[in-house]
Amino acid sequence: MTELKGALIGCGFFAINQMHAWNDVRGAGIVAICDRDPERLKIVGDQFGIDRRYGDAEALFADGGFDFVDIATTVESHRFIVEMAARNKVPAICQKPFAKTLSDAKAMVEACRNASIPLMVHENFRWQTPIQAVRKALDSNAIGTPFWGRFSFRSAYDVFSGQPYLAEGERFIIEDLGIHTLDIARYILGDVRSLTARTKRVNPRIKGEDVATILLDHENGATSVVDVSYATKLSKEPFPETLIELDGSEGTIRLTQGYGLEITNAKGTTTTDVSPKLLSWASRPWHNIQESVYAIQQHWVDQLECGAEHSTSGADNLKTFALVEAAYDSAARGQTIDVGAMLR
Repeated sequence: MTELKGALIGCGFFAINQMHAWNDVRGAGIVAICDRDPERLKIVGDQFGIDRRYGDAEALFADGGFDFVDIATTVESHRFIVEMAARNKVPAICQKPFAKTLSDAKAMVEACRNASIPLMVHENFRWQTPIQAVRKALDSNAIGTPFWGRFSFRSAYDVFSGQPYLAEGERFIIEDLGIHTLDIARYILGDVRSLTARTKRVNPRIKGEDVATILLDHENGATSVVDVSYATKLSKEPFPETLIELDGSEGTIRLTQGYGLEITNAKGTTTTDVSPKLLSWASRPWHNIQESVYAIQQHWVDQLECGAEHSTSGADNLKTFALVEAAYDSAARGQTIDVGAMLR
């Protein structure tokens, strides 16, 4: 297999993880980087030995010489850069949140579809080792047909010290974290017909909501609860673990704190350690997310090689993005929202 050449646009906080992961991915490597901040460009370029450095995305595309682009900028620039990639016929990975609005996201998907190029959203949480283990257990019919679930991320971890801009937005936890948890709910229990959401701001030093509870009605008849919080102080900090409870017709699955997978059915109860690997460049407790960055980027390359659809393609992510928008709408109006109507 010929190694694919990639370009990274955006050299900020999370892009370091992506660069480390690209070094480990089979079949691809980063040959050029781009950022408007010369200092960040130098830091990442020097750290990873990248000579081709650009302060302007249009200049990067004009020079070319790469097979795909990994867009790791903030959401305000996503549509502009994705559409630039489409015009240049360059397959694109886009960081989440995918877009500022659902209409922007739809336009980005359409642009790439018209250009006949793959578009994948870097929605890595579903690629975490413990989440994959839950899905495999379901697929093996370990608990029969699931009818109820809970997807929970409750923490008091200080995310604002590393990403201070998170405290400034009118939207916070649903857009930044809940989007991942909602995507996991879709991945495990299927698409959603309607939802009801409630939000709260507990931390007075931030502008957006830091607690959200969302009730999902899935198209297959299952019901689930997505609950996320950055205002929950626990005796043992679980960050950044997503905990899962599933009830099925033949048993139950529990993904517990500390990466234990407990399955109860007619055969009894089994508990398996589904901890993520600690990659050479990773650090606890981030290693769970860092490993999933590697996993989703390897998935990108593997699917490009065989010409198959990506698990978190732009088209698929529209369904997750719609849940985010519906959750904010529901919380503001105090009403249940028809998710399907938002996608039509």
